[in-house]
Amino acid sequence: MRTIKNINKNWYFSKEASAVPTALPDDWEKLDLPYTWNGDDGQDGGNDYYRGKGYFAKILNKEELTENDVSYLQFDGVNSSATVILNGTKLCVHHGGYSTFRVKIDRNLVKDENLLVVIADNSPNDFVYPQMADFTFYGGIYRDVSIVNVNRCHFDLDYYGAPGIRVTPEVKGKNASVSVESYVTTDSDNYKVAYEIIADGKTVATAETEGKTQAVMTLEDVHLWDGVKDPYLYSLKATLFCSGAPVDEINTRFGCRSFEIDPQKGFILNGREYPLRGVSRHQDRPHIGNALTYEHHKEDIDLICEVGANTVRLAHYQHSQIFYDLCDEKGLIVWAEIPYISKHMPKGMENTKLQMTELICQNYNHPCIVVWGLSNEITMNGEADQSLIDNHIMLNNLAHSLDKTRPTTVAAVTMCSPDSEYAKISDVLSYNHYFGWYGGNVNMNGPWFDDFHKKYPDRAIGISEYGCEALDWHTSNPEQGDYTEEYQAYYHEELIKQIAARPYLWATHVWNMFDFAADARSEGGENGMNHKGLVTFDRKYKKDAFYAYKAWLSDEPFVHICSKRYVERVEDITEVKVYTNQPEVELFANGKSVGKQTRGEFPFYTFKVSNIGETKLTAKAGDCTDESVIIKVDTFNEKYRMKEEGAVINWFEIETPPGYFSVNDTIGDIISTFKGKLFALKLLKTVKNTLAPKGSDKKSDGGGISAMGFSINKTMMEMVKGFTVKRAFMMLGGQFTKEQILDINASLNKIKKPSKKK
Repeated sequence: MRTIKNINKNWYFSKEASAVPTALPDDWEKLDLPYTWNGDDGQDGGNDYYRGKGYFAKILNKEELTENDVSYLQFDGVNSSATVILNGTKLCVHHGGYSTFRVKIDRNLVKDENLLVVIADNSPNDFVYPQMADFTFYGGIYRDVSIVNVNRCHFDLDYYGAPGIRVTPEVKGKNASVSVESYVTTDSDNYKVAYEIIADGKTVATAETEGKTQAVMTLEDVHLWDGVKDPYLYSLKATLFCSGAPVDEINTRFGCRSFEIDPQKGFILNGREYPLRGVSRHQDRPHIGNALTYEHHKEDIDLICEVGANTVRLAHYQHSQIFYDLCDEKGLIVWAEIPYISKHMPKGMENTKLQMTELICQNYNHPCIVVWGLSNEITMNGEADQSLIDNHIMLNNLAHSLDKTRPTTVAAVTMCSPDSEYAKISDVLSYNHYFGWYGGNVNMNGPWFDDFHKKYPDRAIGISEYGCEALDWHTSNPEQGDYTEEYQAYYHEELIKQIAARPYLWATHVWNMFDFAADARSEGGENGMNHKGLVTFDRKYKKDAFYAYKAWLSDEPFVHICSKRYVERVEDITEVKVYTNQPEVELFANGKSVGKQTRGEFPFYTFKVSNIGETKLTAKAGDCTDESVIIKVDTFNEKYRMKEEGAVINWFEIETPPGYFSVNDTIGDIISTFKGKLFALKLLKTVKNTLAPKGSDKKSDGGGISAMGFSINKTMMEMVKGFTVKRAFMMLGGQFTKEQILDINASLNKIKKPSKKK
């Protein structure tokens, strides 16, 4: 029977090596797997983390490689490309950093002592995805490595890292038909496969096949896999017999469920409407990147369940089998996708085909997965590229040929028109919208989807990403782009209200559950990070927005006072927000009741509190209690205000005379006045001339108004209106000097704001 031995211990590593060693180099760094060499430089900003080759070496003895008739090396994740060499002979090259792959050991190469060398390579190239994306591409062997020893007659180990067995349940009334297909590698016709379905430790169905590997079994009174409330799993054991003797055995779990995605009713699970409301997940952590243990995955799943999510989008690549297993166990509905992201590469089509094949074949049996994601924001440089369209048609057809039970989807970027050919390829569609963060305003989200739903009533639509960034900055007057915890909480409150009113949205996924590393980033006062998480990168702090979702989605009783880190406040009367999923909440200030509020449509409560001296706040909701403290100060504490390293201009350098515009005002407000429109036209010309490439015709518009291959449409114009002038310049990446921005501010200071109507 097969044996599996983990070989994570006692490797030697070097980034400086330039050739494959012929003996174990004892001057290399000794380490255990999993490991990435970008655990620090991939998280500190500057977009200068090491992308190149890393050499890993290990000695294996003969017995480890000859325990049975046939031996394989199994790698659960090597980023981005891997070359495997045994005793100087190349065994394989694998392109794709997030999937399992195996390589068969040539017994003719095996000696008493065997030098295994793996070259991991995350160098930039034009054919392996991803190459451009808002996250760090950690290099290394960051998941487990094992030796799999099997009989010469065994369940297949050569097909795209797949487990060698496919289970397809179909619910039929109170019963389920379970189709099973296993794949056998053998040189004999004298074999059979015995199948056994196990429920709660008891055998409930069996089948046996001779000379073939397909069988159908019936489960009477089937126990459904029913989402987070009852994620029931069956086990299937398959035993392979050759010449009458058992020679191999594999086990897999599966769940019986039915689902559909309805353009009007959204997601339907086991015949009932089941709105998918959840989060997206990046997996990395401080200093260790993607090199995670089981405990890390378990902590992540527990936090996702605590927030009340019933779905998770596993972005933007294949995640660990550990995590898919946990999603099966917890009943989380999963969107699984490949890293075909941001930048289409004509030479990368074969790699997308390989990664999609591996994703589906390796994960087919997981009941948690309901859609295969073809791509994410791939039209960043335009949507009309025929090579891009052809790539998606190929992937869509491939996914359907490999799996006839699940639909396909894409995550389209805001600028991509719903009328485009690209947006019509997949079975269902979702959009990444950041109205209220990257331009526009927060109340644009719902109406955009209403417009889509009205125009395309027969197309299922969802939200694949939405969110905004928050660090330990604070204010009593949150504004778009201030990176405060208070604005993030406000933003998500508003999105929750808009999502709740639109049951036709088949799935909604917050971007992101956790802060994550993106070494090219320089935002919010901490370089190298994307701070859109509901939880901090180290998983230690749950931001207020986390509790907004917990109040909306979770049944676990709790109460939470917001802005705990915002202690010192200048106003005489301050607002205190409280979130709870209990029917009633009361707030006390130094033991005296401020008021009691009962549950309305949404579980968000605001109290007015006198800010005098030091005030201990206590919120009580049912049996739940939470506490915080505020302190009255005369001057705003600057530790709460964002300060960006290397910022072109800071808040205190900007003149803001009362009644006049400044660069702190939105473009939409400025162009609402006649003089503001004239100023904006002049400014647009200045920006165009500044950004135009050297030697280009600055007067030419190329025959139409466009940007990055997209036609400028109403949605894009509304997004631009939501930016403050200062933020728009900041997002142009230092193209304008402080002096230029201050000159623009001085011009705006001469334009009167319209009088406010009383």
